[in-house]
Amino acid sequence: MSTMPNDTLSVERQAPTPRSFSRSYWEATREKKLLIQYCRKTQQFQFFPRPTSIFTGRHSDLEWREVSGKGAVFSYTIARRGPEPFRGHEPYLMAVVTLDEGVNVMGDFVHCALEDIKVGMRVKPFWAPLPNGTNLLMFEPDR
Repeated sequence: MSTMPNDTLSVERQAPTPRSFSRSYWEATREKKLLIQYCRKTQQFQFFPRPTSIFTGRHSDLEWREVSGKGAVFSYTIARRGPEPFRGHEPYLMAVVTLDEGVNVMGDFVHCALEDIKVGMRVKPFWAPLPNGTNLLMFEPDR
């Protein structure tokens, strides 16, 4: 018997207030596009958005690049006791996904039975709408 988790899609969320260095990321989510910072000097991606490259410490080395959001589950957890506002929505899945570009991103995992999630499972982005027109990145199986 398949045990479907409670997707956290019904949890009421407030849209974040973007910082100057994360504004491009959040604006792209309006079109369900995933932008990740890329260090031109070291040719490496970094996530979450920061004001400077974690590799060189320089703002001028960073640019935004659109990525597919596809990747593989690196690690996951089944939350059986969640903090507010997630209480009453348990169990739910959260995963760390290694994007195809090699950077890890954490997010809620939806549309997957508890016993079906596996390390190495291929995933794709799922965009959950936020009140201000931006979208929150989540993940779902790439079947």
